[in-house]
Amino acid sequence: MNNELKNKVETCCRTSEDFTRLYYASLDNRRHVSKLPQMGRLYIDSATFSWNGNGAQGRETIERYFLELPSSRHQLTTLDAQPILDAAVGNQSTYIILASGTVKYAEQPMRNFQQSFVITAENDKWKIASDCYRLQEPL
Repeated sequence: MNNELKNKVETCCRTSEDFTRLYYASLDNRRHVSKLPQMGRLYIDSATFSWNGNGAQGRETIERYFLELPSSRHQLTTLDAQPILDAAVGNQSTYIILASGTVKYAEQPMRNFQQSFVITAENDKWKIASDCYRLQEPL
């Protein structure tokens, strides 16, 4: 692996760890606390979103969806991230993040989940362009 690609991968991993820490802290601890949007600020205006089969598009619609979810407590068990090649995204810094773990919603039992994000740099901040969250059902 050449040094440029190695640096991109290392930067992607560090950024993804920091971003997911912020994301799940906001989701679990901050989204019902304030009247100010907490989750929507993590998404670009034209973001797409799929939450366990329910879709939404646009930052404001996504924010409203999160406000309707019950309180949650996520615990990550795996995290993987890769940079998307510059040619595929017009030289825009963009990463794909795959996360999984367990979640407990309000009075519901603990469940496994998987989530994939595509994040991109926007005005020196990382924002979600695409988000797909899925609760895992046993076979």
